[in-house]
Amino acid sequence: MARSVAVVGAGLMGSGIAQVAATGGWDVVLRDLDESAVARGRQAIEASTAKFVEKGRLSEADRDAALARISTTTDLGAVADADIVVEAVFESVDVKRELFAELDRLCRDGAVLATNTSAIPITKIAGATQRPEAVVGTHFFSPVPMMALCELVRGLHTSDATLAAAREFAESAGKTCIVVNRDVAGFVTTRLISAIVVEAVKLYESGVASAEDIDTACKLGFGHAMGPLATTDLTGVDVLHHATSNIWDETADPKFFPPELLRRMVDAGEHGRKTGRGFYSY
Repeated sequence: MARSVAVVGAGLMGSGIAQVAATGGWDVVLRDLDESAVARGRQAIEASTAKFVEKGRLSEADRDAALARISTTTDLGAVADADIVVEAVFESVDVKRELFAELDRLCRDGAVLATNTSAIPITKIAGATQRPEAVVGTHFFSPVPMMALCELVRGLHTSDATLAAAREFAESAGKTCIVVNRDVAGFVTTRLISAIVVEAVKLYESGVASAEDIDTACKLGFGHAMGPLATTDLTGVDVLHHATSNIWDETADPKFFPPELLRRMVDAGEHGRKTGRGFYSY
C-alpha cells in the first residue's frame, strides 16, 4: 500500500487533509508558498490533534507518531517522490490548472494527482496534464478532521486504478466515500447545499423569515444538524458564493445563480465565522 502523500496548500483544508493522512499512517509533506503559511498549517495541526487527545479521541503516543510523520516545505519539487498528491489551493480553475501542469512535470509515473475542488469539473483540471487518467477529485469537507465524508469524483478519463487508489487513501484517513461517476459541476454535495443556500438567502433577503427561523425550519423540519445560513457562515460566505458561481457558469441553471445579498456580503468582507460576521455575528 502506498504510504507517501504530498499535500499542496497548507490552509484550513490542506492542513486538515495532512492531519488525517498522518493519523492514518501516511508519511506527509505539506507544501505552501512561504514559510509563514506552512508554519501556520503545522500549528493548526498541532492544535487540532491536541484537542483530539484532550477529548480522548487520540492517544498521546498516536499524536506524537502522527506529528512525526509530517514535514513541511516551500519547494514544490517535494512532490516528486509522492505516491499521491492532494491539491488544496484556492478554488480557481486557472490557479488549479497552472498547478496541475507543474505537478504533471514533477510527479513520478504512476502517481495519483488529486484535487480537493468542491465544484470545478475534474476534466477541466486534468486537461492541464498529459495524464488525465491519473487525475481524480477528492472533495474533503471542512473541518477535515471532524467531517466523515469524502466525495471521489471521476473526470472524463479518470482510470479505475486511480479511483481505487484515491478511495484507499481516503478510507485509510478515516473517511467514508461516495463516488461521483459523472463530472458535473458541483458534484453531489455542493449542488445540493448550493441549491438550498441560494433559496435560503432569497427567503432571508426578501424578508420572508429571519435567518434564525430559516435555520430552525431546516433543523427541525428536515433533521439537518445545522441550518443552511449557519452552514454558509461556517463554510465561508465567500466559499459558497464561489461554488454557486462556478455551478452557474457551467450550467446556467437559475437555481444556482448567487443572490445579490450573497454577492454584497462578499464585497463587504462579511465571510462568516472567519471574519466575525456573516448571517450571524461571532
